[in-house]
Amino acid sequence: MRADDPELKRVRWRCRRGMRELDQLLDRYLEQRWAQVSDAERGVFLRLLDCEDDKLWRWLMGYEACPDAELAALLEHVRLPEAGA
Repeated sequence: MRADDPELKRVRWRCRRGMRELDQLLDRYLEQRWAQVSDAERGVFLRLLDCEDDKLWRWLMGYEACPDAELAALLEHVRLPEAGA
């Protein structure tokens, strides 16, 4: 997937959260994993982007457990230093 791909641009824009740490985690996931994942995982990631920033932060930092199993599994990939490693 190319950097100028319209879908990738839309998703990258949705990853801009206003909290630098969240931006970095979500952008790293896009850079390292988005091109290889299934449509199903992409759909879960898009659902994740619908969540509020404060919830995302608490889930990613491990302060709170995510109640959705699909989102929780994806959060593990986002949290990894090398997303998907």
